[in-house]
Amino acid sequence: MSASLAVALPSFLASLVEFVEALTIVIAVGATRGWRPAGLGTLGAIALLAIAIVALGPALGRVPVASLELVVGILLLLFGMRWLRKAALRYAGTIAFHDEAKIYALHTERLTGSGAPAGADWGAIATTFNAVVLEGLEVVFIVIALGATAGALVAASVGAAAAGCVVTFAGFALRAPLARVPENLLKFGVGVMLSAFGTFWTGEGLGITWPGDDAALLWLVLGFLAASLSAVALARRSAATQ
Repeated sequence: MSASLAVALPSFLASLVEFVEALTIVIAVGATRGWRPAGLGTLGAIALLAIAIVALGPALGRVPVASLELVVGILLLLFGMRWLRKAALRYAGTIAFHDEAKIYALHTERLTGSGAPAGADWGAIATTFNAVVLEGLEVVFIVIALGATAGALVAASVGAAAAGCVVTFAGFALRAPLARVPENLLKFGVGVMLSAFGTFWTGEGLGITWPGDDAALLWLVLGFLAASLSAVALARRSAATQ
């Protein structure tokens, strides 16, 4: 139960961030060009992503465990560090925070200006399809990476599905971008967790025996968290002296 939760939680949080970003564009398209093309583009993207999960999930089961842990561990580490770096730089004031309300306004202005064509609105369908596919591919990667290496593909999928349901319900109930979601805080936390998982599985793939086995994940999470908070403090101090 605890192992499944350890996989489902980062899958849920990471997916939550990606779904919020995709929903911003879907709502912008729906509000300006109609909910039918927005829905068609979204459904098409979901179908494509579902096929990718069905196709890739079983295939990974035939890869040797050590090789899978090494490759996925490195990819997860790179993926997590990218999120962690951006989140840390935002907290340090080096780069601007991600603003879903501003992104929504920009997409709304662009879509309104182009006007809705007669017949099928392929431009609106393509916009939502591309947005959901691009954000969804990251969700697919996280689900498969976390699930396959930990032997908990169902738990990872449930976490991602729960995030999708929460964001979809909240977004369409409000008919507005979820600008109040603390996205940078989520990315910071998810970046720490993915970096810890990536380091753990890279070590497993290289044959390293971690002290305490799976309990080492907790120490890796705390280590990445402490290092990241220290990096934010140093970056702030450096910016203040310039």
